[in-house]
Amino acid sequence: MEWFTADGYWLSRLIFQRALAVVYLVAFLSAALQFRALIGERGMLPVPELLRRTPWRAAPGLFRLHYSDRLFAAVAWGGCAVSVALIAGLDGLLPLWGGMLLWALPWVLYLSIVQVGQVWYGFGWESLLLETGFLAIFLGTGDTAAPVLVLWLLRWLLFRLEFGAGLIKMRGDACWRRLTCLDFHHETQPMPGPLSWFFHHLPRPVHRVEVAANHVTQLLVPFLLFAPQPVASAAAGLMVLTQLWLVLSGNFAWLNWLTIALALSVIDWTPLAGPPPVQAAPPLWYEVVVFAVTALVLALSYRPARNLLSRRQAMNRSYDPLHLVNTYGAFGSISRMRLEVVVEGSADPVMHEGTEWREYGFRGKPGDPRRLPRLFAPYHLRLDWMMWFAALSPAYARSWFGPFVDRLLEGDRDTLRLLGHNPFPDGTPRHVRARVFRYRFTGLRELRTTGCWWHRTYVREFLRPVSRPLPPERRAGDGPRVALESLGVSRCRAGCAARRGRPRIRRAGSGRTWPRPRCSAAARACRAARGSVRRGAFRVRSVPVSSPRTPLCRVTQGVADPPAPMPGRDRPEWGRDGDISVAVAPVRGGTAAGLPTVSQDGRGTFVGPSMASVRLSLTK
Repeated sequence: MEWFTADGYWLSRLIFQRALAVVYLVAFLSAALQFRALIGERGMLPVPELLRRTPWRAAPGLFRLHYSDRLFAAVAWGGCAVSVALIAGLDGLLPLWGGMLLWALPWVLYLSIVQVGQVWYGFGWESLLLETGFLAIFLGTGDTAAPVLVLWLLRWLLFRLEFGAGLIKMRGDACWRRLTCLDFHHETQPMPGPLSWFFHHLPRPVHRVEVAANHVTQLLVPFLLFAPQPVASAAAGLMVLTQLWLVLSGNFAWLNWLTIALALSVIDWTPLAGPPPVQAAPPLWYEVVVFAVTALVLALSYRPARNLLSRRQAMNRSYDPLHLVNTYGAFGSISRMRLEVVVEGSADPVMHEGTEWREYGFRGKPGDPRRLPRLFAPYHLRLDWMMWFAALSPAYARSWFGPFVDRLLEGDRDTLRLLGHNPFPDGTPRHVRARVFRYRFTGLRELRTTGCWWHRTYVREFLRPVSRPLPPERRAGDGPRVALESLGVSRCRAGCAARRGRPRIRRAGSGRTWPRPRCSAAARACRAARGSVRRGAFRVRSVPVSSPRTPLCRVTQGVADPPAPMPGRDRPEWGRDGDISVAVAPVRGGTAAGLPTVSQDGRGTFVGPSMASVRLSLTK
């Protein structure tokens, strides 16, 4: 079949494949250097725990057979080696089937990584790399002409990527329709680059032109990808220019570079490269495979295409467990204010008003106001990106921020390698806290006066100071134990409310309500530093007494957190307005020290400022 191949696209395929191999190399390198702290056996979100609670069908991959950090490292570094081989053109030295297997290898390896990556691998460019890599398997090698059907599938992918991003903007934030989003987007984007300060201070009419050009490129130009040449090449060229502009303005991992690679596959290089070399006709089995893959992609495209036409368009969503055909989009809404979580530690044994706090520095996200943002893309700094999301809403950090702080208190080397600056090079901190600051770019006059690229203002507390956990020999013992139970709502009603999703529990005595975090269907136990909490029941059981100067446990919105030591006094730290906290004081001889309204027999109730009523019972 003469129509099956496109001889003139041999150079387009060659450029696309080498560019894709470079992106593969960066992705595997990012995984190899960061996985231990993020998802390793002692990481913030360990893979073994994920594998135990999820079925095989939900996330198929190599690690379903066995997981260890050594195996993950072998997969990541093996992917780097295969990527280097593809960059060098090893696939062109193999027969057609051998080249296809070589291109299938990095796809299988990276799919296995994404399936266990959890929130760290929830970005749209992960699915984009997998979908692109899957189609690249069937492009063939240099001895065989590129199949037309696969080239058109690549155009279909590029169309969905660009058109979906354009639609989500027009359907989302009103500033995209008013052409005003870039008045603040360069400042509030997840990870600014070294030129973002200059982009932000461009005249406002230039920002209007930027937004208008973006709408044209993403809403009109994608349709020209299906036009005859040279119109399709011109449309792809416009996309390349737009992506290069985005590369200069910020850090978006390999999203822009992979989009450029897809656009280069559309361009017809025949006028520049001359006549194509002699290429063999594809074998029959290869044609059958290409037809089958085309039919599969078209069938799986139904839901993504329907999503494009829906008013409730979803961004960056996969409709199949292998990420073969996905939906894409970015920045449907734009932040007007840049918030950053600043993590600090202190080496002081006991906190007091003059406690010295030292700031942890991150590699990519803004921290020190005097440091100019740096260019890291296409390398992906996953922790820095998630810190940006955590500043937007603490819910994004609920699963990993606590373990992250624990690793800082322990001085974990793998975690510290993810950071740009460790303020405790010769030891570990005794306390860690996190605060939210508002960041804004300074003006030219302010930059000259202060030497600061950023100006920051304190907004609120993100995490109260937490202290290093006690040694194991001091955590447990035969001393008294405390059982704590909320009186604000019965366990039965709390459990039923938890199964409905977002319960609202009435505060005892005041009649006011507050929203609680989303609970699991069974209100499952949350393991805490000492004891466990059932979120739906607001209950702590069997908390061991450990230190005479430190409260045992503080329950905040149904989750037990290890508290900070009190500065030289036995009384626990009471909750503040706007949160729900329960503190337990040390127990001496069957009585509660420092707690009001507790009888000598160890039974009674107490109420502190801004706290729910709590029943306290002591046993020996």
